[in-house]
Amino acid sequence: MTPSLTRIAFASFIGTAIEFYDFYIYGLAVAMVIGPVFFPGSDSATQALNAFLTFGIAFLARPIGAIVFGHFGDRIGRKTTLAASLLLMGSCTTLIGVLPSYELVGWPAPVLLCLLRFGQGLGLGGEWGGAALLAAEYAPRGRRGWFGMFPQLGPPVGFLLATSSFLLLANFLNDAQFRAWGWRIPFLASAVLVMVGLYVRLTLSETPVFAQSKQTHYPTELPLVTLCTLHTKPLLLGALSLVVCYALFYISTVFALSYGVSQLHIPRAQFLAMLCVAVIFMAAATPLSAWASDRFGRRPVLLAAGWAALFSGFLLAPMLASGSTFQITAFLSLELFLMGATFAPMGALLPELFPTAVRYTGAGTAYNLGGILGASLAPYIAQQLVSHGGLTWVGGYVSVAAAISLIAAWAMNETRDKELT
Repeated sequence: MTPSLTRIAFASFIGTAIEFYDFYIYGLAVAMVIGPVFFPGSDSATQALNAFLTFGIAFLARPIGAIVFGHFGDRIGRKTTLAASLLLMGSCTTLIGVLPSYELVGWPAPVLLCLLRFGQGLGLGGEWGGAALLAAEYAPRGRRGWFGMFPQLGPPVGFLLATSSFLLLANFLNDAQFRAWGWRIPFLASAVLVMVGLYVRLTLSETPVFAQSKQTHYPTELPLVTLCTLHTKPLLLGALSLVVCYALFYISTVFALSYGVSQLHIPRAQFLAMLCVAVIFMAAATPLSAWASDRFGRRPVLLAAGWAALFSGFLLAPMLASGSTFQITAFLSLELFLMGATFAPMGALLPELFPTAVRYTGAGTAYNLGGILGASLAPYIAQQLVSHGGLTWVGGYVSVAAAISLIAAWAMNETRDKELT
């Protein structure tokens, strides 16, 4: 790669890594501390359900963020919009770190928490689409899947950073210290990471595809209207193809962490260490799947990984309920490997589904609609399923999510050789 392409790849990676770090530390905090701190006075199961509901708020905000930031990204440009989304996300994350608890201020605490969580969702909704376009619109011919991999590496790296930070706190603080103030440290650390990301993003130039389009065409007045009237099918298929990615990830992390600590009585530090091992498999699957999508096409990779994910749902109950550290780690590693395999091609696939005039809005909206369908209520639904039917029902939920994405992948056209200009 030339130095300029190296810088572009790094810029598309570092922003998503920071934003997903912000997003994941909240997910991990939900499984460990958000309930007791912001919803005290109820039993542990009710606290967990309330915390999981605040977790889902951001997924409802993400399509709105995709639409708002996509509008400006398609009309003004990718660079400025990406910087704004990163700043919003980081500000909300840092403010959660200083938010007073319910015991100190009462009901305003959970209300403000929900507002900041909504702001997190807005920021992340605008981030991924722009980062994917940054990589895809700069990518050399025939290597779009590979370059589209770099924003896809952000989630596993961000999750590894988030998990490692809480694991470090678990080794140095007792439970009382962690609940009193320790959980806030990863949120406050986000401010430093955001400054690094902003510096990298602001040194970039506009993508050549968008710059060429701006010279030859007037920007679309209302990208969302054009998207919904002329590109409804790729929007829906793109969103549905992502359902399995989100279901695999959040069942294997947020729900599994909560279940493992509360029901299997595995120490928090030990389960976090198990997740650190498992997320390495997700990171390993990402370049393999991206390479395969350039070699064989996006659809064959998604179909193969989707079938594997469908059958993996049958392993959830026996392996997670075993209580065996080895079996649980193996299952988490399998699920996150499959998540990486289904997720990696999306960095190229979603931008390829839409023309330049609505690409930011289309890719971001499809991505975040998939988040609503696959992840917003996944931990909550899994908690309800395990309470009323057992772990087998949670495994069935994973298989159904995989079947939905399989149908979407089968119905869409191959996009590997499509020109973006």
